[in-house]
Amino acid sequence: MSAVSQPRTDAEPAPAPAAPSSAKRSLAFALLAGALGAGLALLSSGRTWAEGTAVLAQGELPRRVTGSDVTGVPGALAVVGLAALVAVFAVRRAGRIAVAALLALSGLGTVVAAVLGNSDTSALREKAATAVGLTGTDVHHVTHTLWPWVAATGGVLLLIAGALALLHGRYWPAMSGRYERTPGGVRGPRRAPAAPDLDRPEEIWKSLDRGEDPTR
Repeated sequence: MSAVSQPRTDAEPAPAPAAPSSAKRSLAFALLAGALGAGLALLSSGRTWAEGTAVLAQGELPRRVTGSDVTGVPGALAVVGLAALVAVFAVRRAGRIAVAALLALSGLGTVVAAVLGNSDTSALREKAATAVGLTGTDVHHVTHTLWPWVAATGGVLLLIAGALALLHGRYWPAMSGRYERTPGGVRGPRRAPAAPDLDRPEEIWKSLDRGEDPTR
């Protein structure tokens, strides 16, 4: 005689959906890509992006500009992206989607600013005019370095990290909040504090300070 299975009651919690096996890999790759991308963007902002020569009556005056001289966007967005990467684990659901989108947009903005800054010579001309003391000073023999493309690479890595957070972020862990996960896998409220010892006057006063009735 076969045993009859008992029907599931409403009190029994439904099993939590298992995270896909790719969740841990996507989390590790997103952290690595986001941190490396922000680091590359910040590093390239302080490096030389372009060099040129201002022509004077007495000769030529070489000038150079860094990434922060050309545009401060990559460095600022790298900081925003790094903060968003950390904030992904502090929020859930819609908040996590919004932060992941901010991370992806930070990477996209870094790429655009770096590509545009690679061909921008206005900062170089302005620096030459300041050195010469004449507005509208032209700059010759302009050369660009590879650092703008390093910043663009960092932006791509930030964009990848944001895309991974959008696709797999719902399976990633989050910082503990008001509710904790019990050993059975079901989220429930934290345990209530132990009742005060009525034989100890200091415990009674602590309960009164918290607005609790020590006699309950």
